[in-house]
Amino acid sequence: MSQATITRRYRFCAAHRLHTDQLSAEENRTTFGKCNNPNGHGHNYVVFVSVRGDIDPITHQVLEVSQLDAAVEQIVVRRFDHQDLNRDPEFAAQTTTGENLVLFLWELLVDQLPSGRLVKVGLIETRDNYFEYSGSAESNRREEGVSHG
Repeated sequence: MSQATITRRYRFCAAHRLHTDQLSAEENRTTFGKCNNPNGHGHNYVVFVSVRGDIDPITHQVLEVSQLDAAVEQIVVRRFDHQDLNRDPEFAAQTTTGENLVLFLWELLVDQLPSGRLVKVGLIETRDNYFEYSGSAESNRREEGVSHG
């Protein structure tokens, strides 16, 4: 059977402040620059979700687009749109960097989509900042039903 990948684009707007308690105030300013502003700042995030699978012989699709859209809308967009990321419980102990956010988006979606279908999550934060996560070896093994000792 032939396989294909589909990528869908989603958007949400959110605020955050790059700051970690593991650094001093000066180290935070040096490391994160204007993104360390105590009042925070916002982004118009763009999220790309890629899923792969066999092309259905009847629908000729990998996955019903409406199913993917509903999952991402419920799990990602509703949770983060017009919110302060620093107030999300997931980020209580970690910095709201693009790297951490894209990893968290993967974790939110991987178990909510058909097993083994999620291929990649991409995140545009600014014109110049794009983050991408394709899953860890551990999550890929979990998706394939392979356990490790």
